[in-house]
Amino acid sequence: MKIREITADERPATLFPLQAYAFMPSPWDDDLAEKYRQRMRYFTTTTCLIAEEDGETLAGVAALPMRQNVRGLVHDMAGVASVTTHPSARRRGLVRELLDRLLRQTREQGCAVSALYPFRPSFYARFGFVGIPVARVARFAPEGLSELLRRELPGAVQRLPIKEGFSPYDGLLHRLLDERHGFAVFDEVRAAEFREEPYWVALARAGDEVVGGVRYRIDEHGGDLIASNLFSTGPLGRALLLQFFARHVDQVARIEVRLGADELPELWGTDLSVTTTGTADYPRRNAPMVRVLDVPALAGSRAGRGGITVEIAGDELIGGVWRLGADDGRLTVTPGGTPSATLTAAGFSALAYGVLDPVEVVTRGLGELDATAMTRLGELFPRETPYLFAEF
Repeated sequence: MKIREITADERPATLFPLQAYAFMPSPWDDDLAEKYRQRMRYFTTTTCLIAEEDGETLAGVAALPMRQNVRGLVHDMAGVASVTTHPSARRRGLVRELLDRLLRQTREQGCAVSALYPFRPSFYARFGFVGIPVARVARFAPEGLSELLRRELPGAVQRLPIKEGFSPYDGLLHRLLDERHGFAVFDEVRAAEFREEPYWVALARAGDEVVGGVRYRIDEHGGDLIASNLFSTGPLGRALLLQFFARHVDQVARIEVRLGADELPELWGTDLSVTTTGTADYPRRNAPMVRVLDVPALAGSRAGRGGITVEIAGDELIGGVWRLGADDGRLTVTPGGTPSATLTAAGFSALAYGVLDPVEVVTRGLGELDATAMTRLGELFPRETPYLFAEF
């Protein structure tokens, strides 16, 4: 068995049959294969590894070059995707070997963190990944926002085809990358495909500043307005976009929009009836998972107070003893010392991303902490809600 890295041009003949069988209706036709081949120009910067035997591709993995905000510090991120195995080669450890190599390679390339959407969360937990909140979907009728139509807001919304509005929309995403914990964006090569998709984009502006944006489409008159993620830099941008939605009252019956887990759509309007769901549906859709690939790279990110020395056990990438502290609200990281707590890679990642309390780290079996260590880690890593909007 041989493992090698392949180019985007090689993927249609090697990885596509595995991906199509695993994730698409099958048997597939030639049109699907051709569409896949044409899309490969958007994956030329993606790292892709395959396992071969006697000239046949048995398994494959890929990592998209991305960037992610973790507690105020933006890192290079490996977006793991396209994890597939030929049915006859499953349970041979091929994906494990490929993932181990992929994570090592992307770390060597400068990625401090990694994220993925798992087919089975417990499988990726063995690689140090831990779950973070899934995006919410809010569904409501536009008349529930009618009170916003009576408000004079200091701004306006511009509707454009996504191809025309992509640059300011992408600029908004990069602003949010600098501001929002957990936020992640693709590189320019991968993001270029989204410019060509059949969507409108609504851009909320206050003066010359873009303060909100949302991509959407309308399926039919009297049907649904289906929006992707509702992005805003603050309450004004959100209000402008919601007012724009309200203007569709005689055109669509329902609006569906994706949100971060910290959004509260039930407070958007006095008479708004809204259903908000966050669905983890194995095996079709699970909550995303993340992990840290480089502990020293986290130095300078937001932190609480105090300090503690921990051992991260059983992990090739970040294993060792680390002195963690806070200096003027920023994390400090120094190797060595005498540990007073033991964490797995997933346990440390859960604290770094702010998704688990130290008590939960223990109850989930992700660390061995006494009461003092729990208090210190809780003070050093306050809870935060990450929002990984990007899907891959």
